[in-house]
Amino acid sequence: MLLTTDDPQDPARSGVRFAAEHRLAVSAACEAGALLRSYLRGENSQPCAVKPKGCLGDVVTDLDTLAEEVIVRQIRACFPHDRILAEESGVLAGDAANGRTWLVDPLDGSNNVAIGLASCVVGIALCAGDAPVVGVVHEPVTGRTWSALQGCGARGPHGPLRAVARTPSSAGPLLGWTQGYGVARDDLRARTLKADLERGSRRLLQLWAPLLTWSMLARGDIDGFVGYRAEAIDLPAGALLALEAGVEIRALDGGPFHGGVTGPDSDRSFVAGRPEDMPRLLDMVNDG
Repeated sequence: MLLTTDDPQDPARSGVRFAAEHRLAVSAACEAGALLRSYLRGENSQPCAVKPKGCLGDVVTDLDTLAEEVIVRQIRACFPHDRILAEESGVLAGDAANGRTWLVDPLDGSNNVAIGLASCVVGIALCAGDAPVVGVVHEPVTGRTWSALQGCGARGPHGPLRAVARTPSSAGPLLGWTQGYGVARDDLRARTLKADLERGSRRLLQLWAPLLTWSMLARGDIDGFVGYRAEAIDLPAGALLALEAGVEIRALDGGPFHGGVTGPDSDRSFVAGRPEDMPRLLDMVNDG
C-alpha cells in the first residue's frame, strides 16, 4: 500500500521532479519498519536468526531479508525498469539507459540487532547517475521518518528539518564516526584519525548504523560526522538528508566531496557538519 500525506508543504505533493519517487520511498520504508517493529520491541516470540556475512565481521539477520523483500516489491511495482542495489540481494537489473539506481539498506544496524540493541534504521535512496535525488531514513522502533528530496529540503516527523546550532561545549564537539568493512584493523590512517578525533571531542560515537548517525546530524543532535572509506549502500541517503538540512560535507583534505556509489571506497571519506563548524572539524581531522 502506498502511503499518502495531507501536509500541503510535503514535497511529495508539490509536483516537483522525483516527488512520486520520494513518496514511494517513504511508503516502502514505513512498511518495512512496521514489519520490523514487533521484533525489535520484543513483541514477536519468533526468534531472529543471525548469520555471518563475509569474513570481515558483518552479519545478516532474517529481519534484513524480510524488510528488503517488502521494499524491493514496492519499488518494482511502481518503477519496474529501475535498477536496484540491495544490501542482501545485490544488483537487481533494470534499464541501464535511464541511469536510475535505488539503494536499499533494509536494516542499517544489523550488528546491533544481533546483540539485542534496537539501534537501527531502514534506509532507501534513489540516485540519478551517481547523485542522490531522494533519501529516506526510517526508525522502526519509534516509527519516525526523515526524508529529503533534492532541492526541496529535508523533513522530519514534525515538518521541515534544519541542523540547528548547538551550544558549544568546553569539552569539545560531539562527533560520529564510521568506517567501511574493508578497513583493516592496522590501517594507520584510520587509527590516527580516530585518535585525533577522540582527543579533541567530547564523545566520538560509533553506532554501527551510519544512517542513524546521519539523521542525528541532520537534526542537530551531534556536531559532526567523520567517515573513512564508508560503505556505499547507505551513504547517498544519509548525505542527501544532511545536505538538504543545511549540513556541509567535505573530503578529508577540505576539498569538495564527490563520493558516490561508484568508484573506490577511498572516495567515500568525508567530514560533515554545519558550515560554521567546518573549519574546526577540518582542523581536528588534519591535526595529525
